[in-house]
Amino acid sequence: MELAQAADRLGYTRFWVAEHHSTPGIASSSPEVLVAALAARTSRIRIGSGGVLLSHYSALKVAEQFRTLEALYPGRIDLGIGRAPGGMPRTAAALRDGRPDAPERFPEQLGELACFLTDTVPTGHRHEGISAVPLIDSAPQLWLLGSTDRSAQFAAGLGAAFAFAHFINGSGGESVVQSYKRSFRPSALGAVPEASAAVYVLCADTDEEAGRLAASADLQLLRQEKGEFGDVPSPAEAAAYPYGKWDGLRIAENRKRMIVGGPETVRNRLLAFSRQYGVGEVIVVTTAYEFGARLRSYELLAQAMRL
Repeated sequence: MELAQAADRLGYTRFWVAEHHSTPGIASSSPEVLVAALAARTSRIRIGSGGVLLSHYSALKVAEQFRTLEALYPGRIDLGIGRAPGGMPRTAAALRDGRPDAPERFPEQLGELACFLTDTVPTGHRHEGISAVPLIDSAPQLWLLGSTDRSAQFAAGLGAAFAFAHFINGSGGESVVQSYKRSFRPSALGAVPEASAAVYVLCADTDEEAGRLAASADLQLLRQEKGEFGDVPSPAEAAAYPYGKWDGLRIAENRKRMIVGGPETVRNRLLAFSRQYGVGEVIVVTTAYEFGARLRSYELLAQAMRL
């Protein structure tokens, strides 16, 4: 809540919350509930999901949830959709409540969601005559999130916006975004392609301090690759960890997904990153052990980027 209010005050464009289940260290298991609470406590910034895991739910229910949010906060709601399971296999199975996994239905669900959001369910469709209420004149902006080209193609075909998760996959994203733009088909969801890219960012007063703080994220990512999921480690714990040769190689590789440094370093690298991707908007994901360091990173970044 404090971070969203700070982002609103500092001039950021959007604040998104993810969907993760049964995951220690991540409290965002219900983005639609958090979006409502965050929008109520902010005044200007767009609030959204990054993103709802549509495969677990009905397209109608998701459309109604976010239409309700759009009715409450007109022009401020983003509906980001993801394809990830949102947790380990047993957790995903519990979310489906015994229903079989059917990833092949995802494109169909997306199409239904788009129809419900824009009141364009076609004649003869199995959902003909069904509307997502409340009936309103505007719609939440639909984003497809992904770390491969598949979601990009779904977004292009629907006329939706697309966000590439560079913080998950640090290679190949530029070509995915360009492919999305080339394949984009205008629709009721959007007239022109709109793309962004998400990257880990940690900004501190100096490059050295940023490097010290970023060691927490280095160790967290390393542990996740080893199947160890938990809270963000402290910088002291990260400094004392007995790293092996393989660990050092993985940390160096994972740093390709991060932008770490003092204000000017981060500004220059972020501008280069946006040019590299050909996007006018960048999503920043900041991992830090202490909330104060995380908040400070966003404050320094807002100053550096002249928000």
